[in-house]
Amino acid sequence: MAAAVPSEQRMANQIAANLRHVPGDEAAEAIAGHIRRFWDPRMRARLLELVETGSDGLDPVVVAAAGLLTRSQEAPTG
Repeated sequence: MAAAVPSEQRMANQIAANLRHVPGDEAAEAIAGHIRRFWDPRMRARLLELVETGSDGLDPVVVAAAGLLTRSQEAPTG
């Protein structure tokens, strides 16, 4: 029996599928923006964990978006 797909992975892949008509870099920015605005911090953390551990089945644009999320978290404030 196949393991269940984590909900964060499923949702992020759905967002990517809805943006398939947008060029890759723009789609990654749009996905990262959506996740920043609408996802709970725990959901964002879980997605980043999935990307970090190399979860099978993540859309490459989602992986790129996660990289943008990581960079924005590391950016100095003020």
